[in-house]
Amino acid sequence: MLPPSITPATTPPPPRTPATRRALGAFVKLVRAAESVAARSHTCLPPGLTFAQFGVLEALLHCGPLCQSELAAKVLKSPANLTLVVDNLERDGHVRRERDATDRRFIRVHLTRPGRTLIENLFPQIAAAITREFSPLTAPEQTTLATLLRKLGRPTPSKTP
Repeated sequence: MLPPSITPATTPPPPRTPATRRALGAFVKLVRAAESVAARSHTCLPPGLTFAQFGVLEALLHCGPLCQSELAAKVLKSPANLTLVVDNLERDGHVRRERDATDRRFIRVHLTRPGRTLIENLFPQIAAAITREFSPLTAPEQTTLATLLRKLGRPTPSKTP
């Protein structure tokens, strides 16, 4: 028996309307471009440092100490995934956790001195790599792309039949 989320092979495929073809084509191009740019930018990272770890270090550099829930929202990670990322950064001596002084339920994540040195040296390299990756686009095209992606990233209102 198939799980409820999987339909039998006898179910006809969804109609291939022009809107569907357009949306699927744009989606594939978006994912391929994002993965390609990320992979090339990732080469600037030192061995053993993931892009997720870089994102956490960058958020702490620019925002200061954050609760893990705030940090998860900032870097678009689930709280469970963020815990693993922070565990590894803490193991490597780049961050430390401290209980919040006013509310002990909250744990704040701080950069350590070695973590701050790492991200302060690494951030300009990554920023330069990303700038190079976007250089095929003109400044107005980059602005338009950012606007379109922000619009696409917003939740769509659910439509009820």
